[in-house]
Formats: sequence, structure tokens, C-alpha cells
Amino acid sequence: MPVMSPSEALVEQLRAEGTEVITGIVGSAFMDALDIFPKAEIRFLPVRHEQTAAHMADGYARVSGKPGVCTAQNGPGITNMVTGIAAAYHAHTPVVMLSPAASTTMVGTNGFQETDQLPIFQPITKYQVRVPRPDRIAESVRTAFRIAIAERGPAQVDIPRDFFYAEIDTEILRPEQYRWADRGPGGAASLDAAARILKDARFPVIISGQGVVIADGIAEVKALAEYLTAPVVTSYLHNDAFPASHPLMAGPLGYCGWKSAMQLISKADVVLALGTRLSIFGTLPQYGFDYFPKTAKIIQVDIDHRQLGLTKPIACGIVGDAREAAREILSRLTALDGGARRPDAERRALVAAENAKWQKELDELASSSRTPMSPKRALRELAAALTPDTIVTTDIGNVCSTSNSFLGFERPRRFLAALSFGNCGFAYPAALGAKVAEPKSPVVAIVGDGAWGMSLQEVITAVQENIPVVACVFNNMQWGAEKKNQIDYYDNRFIGTNLKNPDFAAVARAMGADGHRIEHPGEVRDAVSAALRSGRPTVLDIMVDGEELADPFRRDALKKPVRYLPRYRQ
Repeated sequence: MPVMSPSEALVEQLRAEGTEVITGIVGSAFMDALDIFPKAEIRFLPVRHEQTAAHMADGYARVSGKPGVCTAQNGPGITNMVTGIAAAYHAHTPVVMLSPAASTTMVGTNGFQETDQLPIFQPITKYQVRVPRPDRIAESVRTAFRIAIAERGPAQVDIPRDFFYAEIDTEILRPEQYRWADRGPGGAASLDAAARILKDARFPVIISGQGVVIADGIAEVKALAEYLTAPVVTSYLHNDAFPASHPLMAGPLGYCGWKSAMQLISKADVVLALGTRLSIFGTLPQYGFDYFPKTAKIIQVDIDHRQLGLTKPIACGIVGDAREAAREILSRLTALDGGARRPDAERRALVAAENAKWQKELDELASSSRTPMSPKRALRELAAALTPDTIVTTDIGNVCSTSNSFLGFERPRRFLAALSFGNCGFAYPAALGAKVAEPKSPVVAIVGDGAWGMSLQEVITAVQENIPVVACVFNNMQWGAEKKNQIDYYDNRFIGTNLKNPDFAAVARAMGADGHRIEHPGEVRDAVSAALRSGRPTVLDIMVDGEELADPFRRDALKKPVRYLPRYRQ
């Protein structure tokens, strides 16, 4: 085996994995490896907060399909990544975190920047390893990549800082020498059962989820839907899991989703859930409508057996790849039918009618020309400015959630939402990572003003690294989702929800970006289009009406307060 240093072994194994970008903040703990990144043609992309590094790696991975990699100084630098790694875990995103650790000669002495980094990340990673010896650093990295990809989540490689320095004999392996990525369609008996259930279905509906995007399975889902003439809805915040223009597409389920999707799935006697865990936010009542069918037979396909039947009882569970399962189910259906089916014109017409009804309602909701402008009007104008190849990221919050009603996509890997960890400060860093992964695609981040306060420092990163992302900051001077809770449940007692914001456009210009304040609805579309054409990091400070708020996000988790002590009764 060749002789090299552990730093060289680490970097060579990263090169073998095709790593081109590592996000983070410089630190002495990993500087020996950092020093040779340029000669390895690995771009170190420095950020202004380590949480950003993890979110950028997440966004990069979701768009590129390859694991994102992030690193930072041991101790506080690594602990600053907790939220970003947790977000990637809940989003099923493969991220490899290289976490330099305290020197083995100092462990247990309460030394400078010392903390045990593995327990902190244990619940939010799929795999962890503390490199046991310098000559096993490449092996540890290989295992992290293999499990991050296979189990769809973050993996942590904890490297004592003194382990970067040594002379070792080790071997660098290519990915095909130690992992294989092919995934099967599932068990034959389960696939046969699914085909039989669908054959007899009166009104089948397909839910296309993130697993379809990950598996590059849109074409297979489309073929199955067309064979069945089955309406297709997308799982919560995965609007890019089926083409918006397809005649069987009925839109996204869940909070601020499409009423057409909910109306159609409510009629289903069979639901084929492809690559979705059927999360609570995609099945809870919306718009006063408890739409998820109570008696429908559910066929659930997921690559992770732990997700099957987790949130809903199922008639058939398939542990398999969403694309391969869709292909095999169609093959079995065709064999059972003895040939092709005739399209159901009545069902297609019903999908078109429900979509038209919902789009008409959206048009009416977004028709106001008042100022401060309606968030719905602003979102409608923004959506109209997007090209088919535009990537959109969204944060968590009232306006960001409302955008779910207005966003449709023709291609997968175009929509990156904060998903079920629901942390603020995700959208802009994820947009930066997405732009690095796919430089030729326009990228827009939709951010509320509260969340913007957690990520605006990265405008400096965008300027320094020339990452031309457009941040659309919806400014209503409040934490809107929480204010809506205080309106509905706490008799308009506003504690902690009002914000006093600076001029975000001026702040952006001070950082070296373009910044524009948008106050009239007729300006939004042109401003977004111009920003995308400019090729410059841009912040649009969009002033919206704070009185117009969506329904509470968690009606299932809130109750009218009851006070018992005299002090609090009034």
C-alpha cells in the first residue's frame, strides 16, 4: 500500500468519492488537510456561520444527487452545525460531516474547545465513527459515504486533531470497490398484492413523494398514472415530485396545499403512496376539510422498512425503490389486465375541473392591488417570474408556507423546503448550496423577515464567492405564524412576535449585493425577473401586509388557554 499522511488519505478518499465542494469555516484543527484541498481540486467554500455550512451541504446534495460535505473547527464550530445536520436528517439528505475533535493527548482535561462531539449528533445521524487510528481515516470516510447514501441521511466522521499528522500505509478505494447503489423494487409477493389491489380499484390516487425524486422515478410514475388514469398528488412540500402541467397532476397535499388535491384524494378507494412516509403535515385537515380517506386501502412504498405503516394503517407495504416499484407494479397490472386499459375520460375531466376550480379561487385570493401588498398577490407575481429550470427554496413560517399554494414545477430537484425539522434560517443557505451544485439554473429563496435575521449574514458569502442567488424577503415586521396563534388563541396578546426591521435592501447593498425595496404588487414580477437576469447576489425586500395571515400551522397542537389563578384569569 502507498505511504501517505492521514491528511492526504482523507483528501484522496474524498476525491475518489467525487467531492468537489466542502463548506465550512476555517479552523486550525483540520488545517493540515485544508492546505491541500486546492491541489486536490476541492473547493473550500467559507461561510459566516457553521449552521449555514450544513444547510449548504444539504441544498447541494438535494440538487446534485451527491452527498454534501461540511466541516468546521472542533468544539464550538461543530456544535454550531447541530441544527443544520438535524434538518438534513429529517429531510433524508446524505450529508457527510467531517468533525475534527480534541487531540487524543488532551481528552478529558477540559481543554480549549473540547467537547464529546459524538453524543450530540447521535440522534440526528445515520452513522458515526470516531477514527480509531490515523491509518483508518480513509476507511472511516468510505463507510460514512456508503451509509449516508444507502440510508439517506447525515454521517459523522470524528477525527482527533492529532490524527492528521503521521506516516501511514493505506489504500484509497473507488466507490464501486466498496459500495453498490442498485435498489430493487421490493418483494414479489408484495408487488403482486399491490397490483391486485390496484386492478380492482374504483378510484385510485397516487401520492408521489420525495422518494420518487431521489430515485429519478418521475417517468415511471407518469406511466403508471396514465395506465390507471389515476390522479397524482404530491406529498407535503414535494411539489416537484410530478410535473405541474401533466393533466393528471392535482397538486400538493398538506398545509396551504391545493384544494384540488384534497378533493380528489378524499374520493379514493385505493391510495398508492410512492416514496412518502405520509407525514402528519401532509394528512391533517386543511381549509376546514378532513380530506384524507378513512377507508381507502393504502399501498405504501418506501426504501426504509421503518416508515411502512408508521402514520397510517396500510393494506400492502413494499420495501423498495420508488422508481423500480412503480415499474414492476405497472408490469404486473398489465399482465393481470391482459393488455392496455382505455383512458378514463371522465376521471381526467374531473381532475381538470377540480384544478380549474382551485386555480380560480387562488386567482381571486391573489387579485388585490392594495398596499401594503397581499402576500398571496406577491407570491403569485413571484411564481409568474420563475422559469421552468428555476430552483426554489423556502423557509419555515407563515408566508413561506403560503407559497405552497402557488408553486408548481416541471422538473424534479427544483423545490427545496425546510421540511419536518422546520427550522428558520434554512432557505437562503440551501439556495447557495443549490446554486453551487447547479450554477446554470436560476435560484430563488423565499424567506420571511424573521428567518432572514438568522441567515442574512450569508449575503457576504454570496458576494465573496460570487453565488448569484435571489433572496425574496417577505417583510411584514413580525413572526407571522406565531402571531396568528396569538390572534386565534391568546386574544391578540402579542408577546415576542413584533419585529423592528432595518431596511434589508440597504443592508444587502452595504454587504456588496444588489438590494431593492418592493412596495407595490405590480413591481414584484419585474423585480424578480431583473434580479435573475442580473447574475448578481440580490435581496428583494418585499413589503407585505401583516394583517393577512394563513391559518395556524398547528391547530392539532394548540388549545384555548384555561387560567386558574386569579392573577391570570383576565
